[in-house]
Amino acid sequence: MDLAEIWRVMRRRWYVLLPGLLITAALTTGVYLLVPVEYRSQSTVTLLNSKKATVAFDGNPFLSTQASLTGMADGLARNLNSDDSKAGLRAQGLTGAYEAKIADNAQGPFMWLTVTGTNPAAVLESDRILTAYAEKRLQEFQAQQQVAPEALIRMATIVPPQKPEPQTKSRLQYLVMAGALGFVLSLVATFFVEARRPAPAKPGRHRPAAPEPGSAAEAEPGTAAGAGAGAGVPEAVAGSAGQR
Repeated sequence: MDLAEIWRVMRRRWYVLLPGLLITAALTTGVYLLVPVEYRSQSTVTLLNSKKATVAFDGNPFLSTQASLTGMADGLARNLNSDDSKAGLRAQGLTGAYEAKIADNAQGPFMWLTVTGTNPAAVLESDRILTAYAEKRLQEFQAQQQVAPEALIRMATIVPPQKPEPQTKSRLQYLVMAGALGFVLSLVATFFVEARRPAPAKPGRHRPAAPEPGSAAEAEPGTAAGAGAGAGVPEAVAGSAGQR
């Protein structure tokens, strides 16, 4: 079946295709209205060595980085994603979904603190709450181990919580899926109705056509027509002999 035939079927069964396209448009509009736009805010923090460990570097913590800091950052991220931390953050007013993880392709103990939600103002405030809570949890870990103040690992904010940006990718995917699914189902219904159309009857399918006058089938001896023609010949000869 080529494109021309597909177009002819669509024109012939427009009364099936048109309602399907209208339903598809309504479905796509519903997805557009019901699926809200999500916003995301992200901050970047890093762990710094203690004051005691930076004495040899004139107190500059950025010159003193250790692999243990990356391990601590990973442990802190796991704790922030735990159920206990989620409950604590909710109690402090965090809304929406959040995630704490080691920054992609990080060359040190850098962490991304991300919050997503449908209210831009609430998302920004929640990211601030998450950033402050991360530093608080870091201090609590070390206090539980009775670490001396001069040996405490510190946290610094590299990128503060950013202005929430709309995330339209997921919403666009839902719209494309709804439109494509509705269009495909409309075409399937159209060709299903076309396939159930009864085929037209062909002439001579149930009864053989009458032979044409003068054809071989009419004059051939042994057939009904030939037998009738042969039976009339002797009678004509006999009538001619009686007249003589």
